[in-house]
Amino acid sequence: MIREITAQELDTDRFIEEKVQDIRAAVGDGMAINALSGGVDSSTVTMLGHRALGDRLKTVFIENGIMREGEPAQVVGFFAKLGVKVEVVDARKEFFSALKGVMDPEEKREAITQTFYKDVFGKIVKSSGAKCLLQGTILTDVDETVAGIKRQHNVFEQLGIDPQQAFGYRIIEPLIQLRKDGVRKVGKALGLPVELFDRIPFPGPALAARVIGEVTPERVETVRKATAIVERMLKQSGAFQYMAILHEDRVTGVRDGKRDFGHQIEVRCWDSVDARTASPTKLPFDLLEELAGKLTEEIPGVVSVTYNIASKPPSTLEAV
Repeated sequence: MIREITAQELDTDRFIEEKVQDIRAAVGDGMAINALSGGVDSSTVTMLGHRALGDRLKTVFIENGIMREGEPAQVVGFFAKLGVKVEVVDARKEFFSALKGVMDPEEKREAITQTFYKDVFGKIVKSSGAKCLLQGTILTDVDETVAGIKRQHNVFEQLGIDPQQAFGYRIIEPLIQLRKDGVRKVGKALGLPVELFDRIPFPGPALAARVIGEVTPERVETVRKATAIVERMLKQSGAFQYMAILHEDRVTGVRDGKRDFGHQIEVRCWDSVDARTASPTKLPFDLLEELAGKLTEEIPGVVSVTYNIASKPPSTLEAV
């Protein structure tokens, strides 16, 4: 049983000091490695790891082909300013190969998990000589996986999977007692700029979690463009999270007076504190209309835009 540390009771200085000592004790004189995605959890654990280990933590950014627009360069740039060197590893071919023909949401998540931990990251860990992987798993990831709501890609031991046996390295999870609001407090205390510690949550499976049906480079590019528009237009909404989702079915539309079969984009925007429960943000209808106009005008093939108004539960923040 994991003991939760709520954001209200969290003493960030004490937490950071304890986790720095824990990381040092776990790694000893060796090397550790971590994968940075640019999300608040991975950014926070990266800074925590570098405070504990300095140059003995190797940080990599896996270019999997399913990240947001301009993400690799932006993340590397942020951390360069913080004095953290990040190596970018191009693994787009491996991920799209693993996702080819996969339709089921859980099978997609499993394909991403296995490709990341065993195929791509496993090779990087072996070549680095690191025996430990530092990872930003949080308590909500564990709760949703154990409850069978959705398999989070970064949860293993709670499912009876030994990472040492499965992948050949140990996993250290210093943030596992926290939820998102607590992680933000720690990130701020570690000196992360507001652009990082206050970023909206982004799923581990990245844009693959926002494509219903098969994940192909073309379908990811559609949802990537939609994501850029949604994030730009809803940035000032004050919402906890907002996203664009590409549906699988082609829907009927009309363009230039003729029938035009095309894509449907679903927009979701959430008010929440810790992601356990959430309610749809009551966005002004004028804003929704403007958003729909941008999505249908600027993205080839998009003919329909919907807005999710079901709360969590029974809905979930991510569609897949």
